[in-house]
Amino acid sequence: MAKTELIILNFTEIRKRSIKLWRALPKSCYYWRPDENAMSAIEMIRHVLAADYGWNIIINQGDMTNYKSPWENRPFVSVNDEIKFAKPYRETFLRNVNQLSDFQISETEIIHPGNGKKKNLGEYLLRIGYHESVHAGQFLSYLRAMKIDRPEIWD
Repeated sequence: MAKTELIILNFTEIRKRSIKLWRALPKSCYYWRPDENAMSAIEMIRHVLAADYGWNIIINQGDMTNYKSPWENRPFVSVNDEIKFAKPYRETFLRNVNQLSDFQISETEIIHPGNGKKKNLGEYLLRIGYHESVHAGQFLSYLRAMKIDRPEIWD
């Protein structure tokens, strides 16, 4: 299996589990947050989904200076609406990852605009998966705190 196939498999497995968690959230709890400084549940979902758009720019070494999210000023409608809206951005991101060569994954350096640190592209891609996984863990704790049954994500 090529490096890109493994990375995409990892992204796909993580997203499948995230979606299971997100779909367990009742609409009445979309704006719940553990404290005033935390993202609401629906904001966290959007944060994870919208990240694919930015990751795609970063891994292609695009300019983030005038970054504008397609989600800007978009109202929250539902979890399914968020997933549907994000789908083309996710597909573009995965398609671009799939086109990377093993050489690019091993030798390309990426500079993350948030902190200016250089990372190897392969390492950066793995951190993208980790980012979503961390939010999945946070989302599980949100569901627990709201006393909502948590779906089985380990099947």
